[in-house]
Amino acid sequence: MQISIDRDRCIGAGQCALTAPKVFTQDDDGFSELLPGYEAALDGATVKEAVRVCPVQAITFD
Repeated sequence: MQISIDRDRCIGAGQCALTAPKVFTQDDDGFSELLPGYEAALDGATVKEAVRVCPVQAITFD
């Protein structure tokens, strides 16, 4: 499973970090990024929900 964040598209809404806090965080500029070691906390259903709630569809999960 691969998670990608399109940083050009991300607006820093933070919905991913709220939905899947063990996988996503926000950097110093407020943009989404993956937490180190997120693979251990990877829950497909939660990540799919984070993808769904992103207001600009900046996250993909394959």
